[in-house]
Amino acid sequence: MVEFTIVLPILVVVLFAIIQFGIVFNNYEALTDATRAGARAGAVARGSTDPAGKTTTAVRNSAADLNQANLSVSVSSTWQAGSDVTVSATYPYTIRLLGMGIKAGSLKSSTTERVE
Repeated sequence: MVEFTIVLPILVVVLFAIIQFGIVFNNYEALTDATRAGARAGAVARGSTDPAGKTTTAVRNSAADLNQANLSVSVSSTWQAGSDVTVSATYPYTIRLLGMGIKAGSLKSSTTERVE
């Protein structure tokens, strides 16, 4: 019983750290998938009246699980056939253990596709 009371707090902290890391990794995967979806939408949006807006909307729709107010999206392209469209997105993260912020920063993802 004594060993259990000594080890339990350490195990709980490790468990919460794994959960926090899993949440951050899930957000990174959602962000990466969203930039891919946006780049694909941008690659075929050349004939659209607002290709950058269509691309940004595709990113935001794909990242519906993320807090949209914290999601920053940028799109760059000349929208000429054969040129590249680059979609970049950032999303903040904070890893907290026992109410204290251990690590904070921004998740970043970028995808480039050729405009069709």
